[in-house]
Amino acid sequence: MRYVSTRGGAAPRGFEDILLAGLAEDGGLFMPETWPRLSTSDWRALRGLPYSVLAARLIHPFTGGALSLEKLEALTSQAYAGFDHPAVAPLVQLDSRLFALELFHGPTLAFKDMALQLLGLLFDHVLEKRGERITIVGATSGDTGSAAIEACRDRAAIDIVILHPEGRTSEVQRRQMTTVLSPNVANLAVQGSFDDCQDLVKAMFADIPFRTEVRLAAVNSINWVRIAAQIPYYAYAALALGAPDRPVAFSVPTGNFGNVMAAWAARAMGLPIARLIVGSNRNDILTRFLAGNDMSMRPVEPSLSPSMDIQVSSNFERLLFELLGRDAATTAEAMRRFRSEGRMPVPEAAWQAARGLFDGFALDDAGTLAEIKTLWRRGGYLADPHTAVGTAAARALAPADHGIPVVVAATAHPAKFPDAVAEATGERPPLPAGLADLYERPERFNVLPNELAGIEAFVRAHARRNIA
Repeated sequence: MRYVSTRGGAAPRGFEDILLAGLAEDGGLFMPETWPRLSTSDWRALRGLPYSVLAARLIHPFTGGALSLEKLEALTSQAYAGFDHPAVAPLVQLDSRLFALELFHGPTLAFKDMALQLLGLLFDHVLEKRGERITIVGATSGDTGSAAIEACRDRAAIDIVILHPEGRTSEVQRRQMTTVLSPNVANLAVQGSFDDCQDLVKAMFADIPFRTEVRLAAVNSINWVRIAAQIPYYAYAALALGAPDRPVAFSVPTGNFGNVMAAWAARAMGLPIARLIVGSNRNDILTRFLAGNDMSMRPVEPSLSPSMDIQVSSNFERLLFELLGRDAATTAEAMRRFRSEGRMPVPEAAWQAARGLFDGFALDDAGTLAEIKTLWRRGGYLADPHTAVGTAAARALAPADHGIPVVVAATAHPAKFPDAVAEATGERPPLPAGLADLYERPERFNVLPNELAGIEAFVRAHARRNIA
């Protein structure tokens, strides 16, 4: 298995190299040269496996032999051993055909743990093998940061710096990052939006001398291994509901498009996914694209679902690459125009191809609160605002065939957003026991302006201090 850049300007390379590189040198995102395909009998043989075993079986083809299946199974077993539900990603039935796939049973109570707990172990494995050290830099709209920090804290060969938009995460999300006082961890509150943070990270990767000096690596979903590690939970849910002999639809609350891209990848591997429903909040660029081929930037507006407060969905580039028949030159030009003009020209045929599988749905804050209230009143289910966007989208856009179950990616524990949940239901969800003292823990972070030079200076100093 080799990987190519969506923009065609980077040499193909293997699994270990793209794990450590994250972003390609030409600014593109790595994609597999070919998609591994499973037959109907292959999928049937995966039914009933423990989650960690299933995960190893589905991720292994993407490693290209860099790890044995036995070693990968050992790593997945270790990655998911600390989750607080024996199923790791349990399905909860909400009504006759609607299910919540709970992805928040990891240490930081969000779906990002599903990939990042494994990613941290993979980094350790490869760095020890190579005798190397890396500096991870990531941007977060709320959940990636804490999950990445939890996965990488106290690791001897990793320094990590996470950028978050100042004042634009929930207090729980912020504190889960800033109360980790490990010497290899640093947090930056950037005076700007998540898109600004993401642009800073991409700019650091594009600065080749800096990238080389501090050995930059990525944990955001620009890193393909993040996407690969999210494929298994879609298969886990679909197999439990009758796949491959029964199609399934998924509704995914989406900001950076990485989570739903993993579902697309599962479909590319042969999983019978009938529809993919993309849920957005008031930052509705993906909904506008799917409705009317309007991929145009607008200012980011804060919402009750901050992890989706994004207007530049990085992983959409991966889908665009596929929609354009893997034409890297056309993909690169579309991305260049998007960044320079604020609007992406997507050819009509590619847009129609996207509409053949994807539906888009946007929900404002009032609708989000109403959906949280409805879920609580009808079935006693407490949902966080992001999950509520997903369930509302599923109700609105479920396939007409009532034999197709719809699975909502429940992306965060309601206790991460207690104010919104309490406003909607009157119930304030408590933090689990392991985080019960979160509000009393001391915080450590720096506030910096949205300026690349200052951010790079901070990252350089952090990495050098720890090396010294």
